[in-house]
Amino acid sequence: MTDDKVFLITGASSGIGAATARRAVEAGYRVVLAARSADKLEDLVAELGGADRALAVPTDVMRWEDNEALVAAAVETFGQLDVAFANAGFGAKRGWLEETPEHWHDMVLTNVLGAAYTIRAAIPALRESRGHVLLTGSVAGRRALPGSLYSCTKWAVTAMAESVRADLQDSGVRTTLVEPGAVETPFFDNPGEGRLEPDDVARAVMYAISQPPHVDVNDVLVRPVSQGV
Repeated sequence: MTDDKVFLITGASSGIGAATARRAVEAGYRVVLAARSADKLEDLVAELGGADRALAVPTDVMRWEDNEALVAAAVETFGQLDVAFANAGFGAKRGWLEETPEHWHDMVLTNVLGAAYTIRAAIPALRESRGHVLLTGSVAGRRALPGSLYSCTKWAVTAMAESVRADLQDSGVRTTLVEPGAVETPFFDNPGEGRLEPDDVARAVMYAISQPPHVDVNDVLVRPVSQGV
């Protein structure tokens, strides 16, 4: 056991989550990695230095009991929890007649209820450590995109971040909403020019959590220079 702080990340197997895990370990954190893909998580644990620095916990954030077990594993293994990053989420094609109702169902539950479950499970431990809640929002949570239920879920996450911040205001727990623009992640099927890299967002996350305890960076909007809206 060490005194290094502990950073929990959902959606950690790829993209922004994996990039943030790398940056967190580089900054001295121990990390708890959650996603549905156990194989990818174990590969990332090995990359980050093994069991002393990282813990893989296969998790479906749509299930409350998985979120409870995730936080319990973090505290049992590393003794504390200092940062919880509700990052798990996925998108859908624009158009109210696109995708299947089943896809919509899982997207809404993952992006909204999953984030709420993760935060709810983490709050008692974060109160103990006077820690930090982070949520992955989106530019699409500031501007309603035509035909985008994904955009609607991210508007919900924007509201969630402010609601959580107000609820925890007197606890010493900080709250940050990270709102990326277009990022080169598995969200997109095709490579694109001018998008952010996941590490660009990870560096914004690390900026927010590295501030003095009396400073709460509530909202970080990060867009590629070439993105107009």
